[in-house]
This record gives sequence, structure tokens and C-alpha cells, in this order.
Amino acid sequence: MKAFFSSIYAWADERLGLEEWVQFAKHKTVPVHSQAFWYYWGGLSLFFFVIQCVTGVLLLLYYRPGPEAYDSVRQITYDTDFGWLVRSVHSWSANLMVAAIFVHMFSVFFMKAYRKPREFGWWSGVGLLGMTMIFGFSGYLLPMDELAYFATKVGMEIPSTMPVIGPKLADLVRGGPDVNAYTVQRFFALHVVVLPAIFLLLLGFHLWLVQKHGNAVPPSEEAKPEAQRKSEPFVPTFMMKDFAMWLVAFNVLCVLAFLFPWDLGPQADVLKPSPLGIHPEWYFMSQFQVLKIFGDWFPGTLGEILGIGVFTGGMVLWFLIPLYDNTKEAGRRARRATYFGLFALIALMVTTIWAYLAI
Repeated sequence: MKAFFSSIYAWADERLGLEEWVQFAKHKTVPVHSQAFWYYWGGLSLFFFVIQCVTGVLLLLYYRPGPEAYDSVRQITYDTDFGWLVRSVHSWSANLMVAAIFVHMFSVFFMKAYRKPREFGWWSGVGLLGMTMIFGFSGYLLPMDELAYFATKVGMEIPSTMPVIGPKLADLVRGGPDVNAYTVQRFFALHVVVLPAIFLLLLGFHLWLVQKHGNAVPPSEEAKPEAQRKSEPFVPTFMMKDFAMWLVAFNVLCVLAFLFPWDLGPQADVLKPSPLGIHPEWYFMSQFQVLKIFGDWFPGTLGEILGIGVFTGGMVLWFLIPLYDNTKEAGRRARRATYFGLFALIALMVTTIWAYLAI
């Protein structure tokens, strides 16, 4: 039997070059230090994405976009065996994926892992976060219940405030001036075809860069002599720890899905006024609150434009930080970049909490 499998491996190796991957895995190491815990969050983000793909395909078997969207989700939730569970796992894993990517992004930022030669790793990671949030926004409308409908309607008012192209862009996304069945069809196509195709390409590029450059270490670890740095083999030591974190995440996901199943509200009625307290998902609440703040300070279109301008400017600076803090030496730029990251983290948390308290 051993000789049989050896011959199969040799046959596949001759055609696929498996031995090169085996040797790469044997020699790949991961740094060991006090902040190594943050290395797991990239893998957790990938794990939740895999859960999204599997549960999304299962939901796709029963979901019908367009006028029958709500009825199909009601059928999945109440009539299909374990449909409620698959839908809950899909919804909870989406939120946990966004949270994991945020943690991963800030850990990369404070480890200065965006510095040369990892600039493209940072830029592709920021792009993946942005696409994940679009994933969440496009998928939120698909049940077409009351909460999803009015939250999407509120969310679509944000890009429509952009000068010149805003209204046309919003109409293009909605399929008209209002959120309706055509909007559901467009969001469905975006959610299951367009975004996954682009996301997988960008994800593959990001993972290749991680393998090419390896795991970055924080500045405190970089200051140590090479002989004092510790590392462990990726296979099997770190990989088993990574799988253990996946198992913990899977248990958390199952507990949330079982104890707090995702609800389906009443069907959306476009003739009804928007209920009180309608708001976007938690990962858009910071932007939502910034717009409200500037809207109170500068009533009218000016406040909305300023709010969008502030948030857009902040995202541009965040994206371009590798071009500013681009040396490994400690100095003013490194400190300013760290202060900027702390300000961004605190501002994001404060405005999000503020938005929920103001509902």
C-alpha cells in the first residue's frame, strides 16, 4: 500500500511539482514573540470567508431574487429543513468576518507591517476590507424585509449626496430612483457574481504576497539581534495552532447561530414611512454618525458633502500610509503614523457607540 501511494505521489509530482510545495512548507517559519497572537486573525478572516461561500451556495439553491425574494427567504427560514440554521450561520459569519478583518487590519497597522516591501500587501488588504463591506451591504437587502429595505434606502442616500455623480451613481445601483425588486436583482448579481469574482482574484494576490514576504514582526522585535529572534515551523506547529483558532471560531459561530437565530421581519411595504430607529449595519455606523454630526453643524447639502469629504479623506490617508511611514527607523514619521492609527481606532469606536446611543 505504501508503494502504491508513493507511485501515485511520484506520478503527480512529475506533472504538478508537488515536491516544491512540500519543501516550501518544510522550510516556512513563523516568528514567535509576545504579539504573535495577532497572526491568527488573517486566517480567521479566511475561515469565515470559506463559511460564507459554503452557506451562500446552500442558500442559493432556494433563494429567488426579485419580487419573490421575501417569500423565498421565508421558505428558507420556516419551511426548509435546517434552512434557519444555514441562514443564521451565513449572517453571523458575515459579521464575524468583517470584525476579524478589522482586527487584522489594525494589528497589521500597529506592527508596521505595511512598510517596504509589504506595501502591496497593505493595499490589497484594505481593498479586501472595502469589498467585504460592500458584500455585507449588498447582501443585507436580499431578504427584502422591512428592516433590510429601509436600512438600504437610508444607506443609498449617502452616495446620492455626492456632487454631480452622486445621484446618477445611486440610480445606477438601485436600478431607478427607488429601492425595489430591480434593486434586489442588481444587488443579487453583485453579491453572488461580480464581487466574488473580483474578491477571489484579490484574495489570491494577497495570500501570495503573504507567502512571498512572510510574517512581519513588530518594531520592538525588529530591534533585537537576529540571534535573539525566535521562530517556529509553519507545518505542523503554527498550522495546528491556526486550526485550533478556527475550531474556537467555529464553536463561537455555532453558539451564536443556535442561541440567536437571524430574524426575518415583516415584508417591506414601500408605501409605509420609515420606522423609527432604522440604521445601517454596525460596520457602517461610524460613517452614518459622521454624516449626522456634520449635518447638524452645517444643515443642508454642505454638511453632507463635508461629512463625506472627511471620511473619504481619512480613507485615502489610511490607504497611502505606506508611502509616508516607509522606513524601519524610529522617528517622527513612525510616531505620527502610530498616533494617526490610534486616532482612527478611537474615532471609529467612539462614533460607532455614539451612533447606537443616539438611536
